[in-house]
Amino acid sequence: MIFFFDPIYMLLAMLGYALMLTLASTIAPRVASRVSGKFSLFTSMLLLAMLIILISAGTIYTILSFAGYYISIYALIVFLVAVNLLMYLVSPFIINLSYSAKRDEELQMVVNSVARRLNVKPPKAVVVNSPPNAFAYGNILTGRYVAISDSLINMLDRDELEAVIGHEIGHHKHKDNLVMLLFGLLPSVIFYLGYALIHASFRDDRRGMQLAAVGFAAVIISFLVQILVLAFSRLREYYADFEGTRVAGKDAMQRSLAKIHLFYHRYPRYMDVIADSKFRTLFIYAFVNAVAEPITRMDIERLKNAKVSPIQEFLSTHPPIPKRLRFIDSIGVF
Repeated sequence: MIFFFDPIYMLLAMLGYALMLTLASTIAPRVASRVSGKFSLFTSMLLLAMLIILISAGTIYTILSFAGYYISIYALIVFLVAVNLLMYLVSPFIINLSYSAKRDEELQMVVNSVARRLNVKPPKAVVVNSPPNAFAYGNILTGRYVAISDSLINMLDRDELEAVIGHEIGHHKHKDNLVMLLFGLLPSVIFYLGYALIHASFRDDRRGMQLAAVGFAAVIISFLVQILVLAFSRLREYYADFEGTRVAGKDAMQRSLAKIHLFYHRYPRYMDVIADSKFRTLFIYAFVNAVAEPITRMDIERLKNAKVSPIQEFLSTHPPIPKRLRFIDSIGVF
């Protein structure tokens, strides 16, 4: 059904990414600056989720109403769900193997303590072999995991480690793996519906132009929805930072993020290891706008005011560190 070397597919993909880059560098920053601070985190997530669902549902309904028998929507949905479900089920095994994950009783004690404070069941604690980072993963078959790299454990103080673990447990608490899996399906469904319509247009002399026009519109909308899904993912990261701050306090959460952030600027060769990983969206750190400064409170304050690249931000699953540090400042006292 899908041919990744199809010139039409490649053309549509390039068109979509060009659209995303244009929006990320022009319209999106202006919109974000106007709405920033006007909504709470929870309200923002709710409104954005509703917007994603409404646009996706409306687009899919319109395409189906127009396309008729040209597209087998059920076959498409079954195919995409099956592929994503398969990745969801096998990814913990791949991660454990790829990163040489090992259970660690000392780390498990820290995870248990943090989980009790967040009033959740403790996930399994594993140490992985990678540059400094942390991530949450798992599924209904393997259970939930919190992975901390051995290098990060050596880098962080106890309260900073608790903050990072709180962030990762927050992802499990909020069911982010499943939520983002479901939301990530929507732009894919819309894109391939549009792709199928464009192909169908070559076989219909009577409605070819109409099918092609609707198909191109669907492709454009799919990339717009993808931008919204990326924005929703960034809000989920703030939500996880909220949990890390609840556990260890604002200062520890900010210091942990700053230490990871500054490490990758001082040793950029390690950045490629994670940036090239197929699981990079799991990681606590997003590679944008690092500065080379020692860790002090004054330096963290300067980092909060560092400039953020709009293109990098809006095409990332994670918020840039300066914005995460400022968000932590805005969290109320518990």
